[in-house]
Amino acid sequence: MKKLLSLATAALFLVGCEQAFTLEGEDANVQEVTEKAPSELVVGVSISTLNNPFFVSLEEGINNLAEENGTKVKSLDAQNDTAKQTNDVDDLIQQGVDILLINPVDSSAITPAVESANAKGIPVITIDRSSESGKILALVASDNVEGGEMAAEYIKQISGENVETVQLEGVPGASASRERGKGFMNIAEESLNVIDSQTANFDRAEGLTVMENMLQANPNIKAVFAQNDEMALGAIEAIKAAGLSGSIQVVGFDGTEDGINSVKAGVLSATVAQQPEEMGRLALQAAFDHFAGITIDEYIPSPLELITKD
Repeated sequence: MKKLLSLATAALFLVGCEQAFTLEGEDANVQEVTEKAPSELVVGVSISTLNNPFFVSLEEGINNLAEENGTKVKSLDAQNDTAKQTNDVDDLIQQGVDILLINPVDSSAITPAVESANAKGIPVITIDRSSESGKILALVASDNVEGGEMAAEYIKQISGENVETVQLEGVPGASASRERGKGFMNIAEESLNVIDSQTANFDRAEGLTVMENMLQANPNIKAVFAQNDEMALGAIEAIKAAGLSGSIQVVGFDGTEDGINSVKAGVLSATVAQQPEEMGRLALQAAFDHFAGITIDEYIPSPLELITKD
């Protein structure tokens, strides 16, 4: 916060509370926090989409912990629409929530909403994806770069080096998409022959369509890395329809129930499993800690695990 504030603005900040940290390299401005018990808090939640089982589980993690503590939660589904998410967050700000938990659709497009919360002294915690600008209290996320590397290493292990490999990318502009792709390419550039990489927007139906097109253009594909399980499952449908089941290894990301069941069935080769419900709980617990006067870390890691049939 700038050193020079009007008296009216200063008074507003003193009766509210403001985030204490930034992930953008700016100096953190530690503010007095009005301590509140979890049962006194009103928490605004914006989820990128509830049309994806991963984010449904994430929301459940928030809601379950909130119910345990008597915390009021106002949760909105952005439906993968950046404009809707900005409007949703603005609505939550107008409703006077104590803190915002935001799972951004797009890390750049969410910036104005984060800055609006900053201006009102409402702390922001981002989940799974970061905000490119604006000050946030903390980011709760898995190490997506590490996860992408895990996927590439496993493809190399089960398919061999230099096999023809394709990648299905997530929502353009989402930090998770960039980071998973970066981690994957860290290994794949040296060990695999990546012949195509296209977005399917973290969507199963789009994953099916994109994979169909890739198979038509590249009949010798031997491995697929999909940046989430939904796209991986769509890719598997395309592979099955082409009569290539068993000849192409597919590795997903997220560890959703559908993804893990597919691994158990021997259809999906592996998934880099996040724990979305735990991620949601970690985010809300960080909010509780903040209002208890506890300093929380700028980055709160959520664990990853490679799930294979074995």
